[in-house]
Amino acid sequence: MRSWSLVAVLAIIVAIGGVGLAVGQDLPKLPSDLTLPQSPDSPGKVTFAHASHVGMQARPDCTQCHPKLFSILKAQARPSADRITHARMEKGQKCGACHNGKTAFGFDNCSSCHR
Repeated sequence: MRSWSLVAVLAIIVAIGGVGLAVGQDLPKLPSDLTLPQSPDSPGKVTFAHASHVGMQARPDCTQCHPKLFSILKAQARPSADRITHARMEKGQKCGACHNGKTAFGFDNCSSCHR
């Protein structure tokens, strides 16, 4: 009698683990953090983390930013004309498309991005 209970409990654990694994396999793998090139007058490096920008979305919509705001090229291959600058962000380009103080925090606190 006890062996049937043990078998039932083990079967439930295996089933739950299998469902969790199947769901986990379905989620997209986010790119690793990206440290942006630092200009000489920058107060610190900026590291972009996809995880903090997509939050708890099960299916992040990459097309909100790619390729319209950001090309999907490696950082080393980014042409200088495509660099992220405060001047461009203040015009609503690049990070400034969302980080405008309305959609997301603005540029009031340097340490929000520069560390």
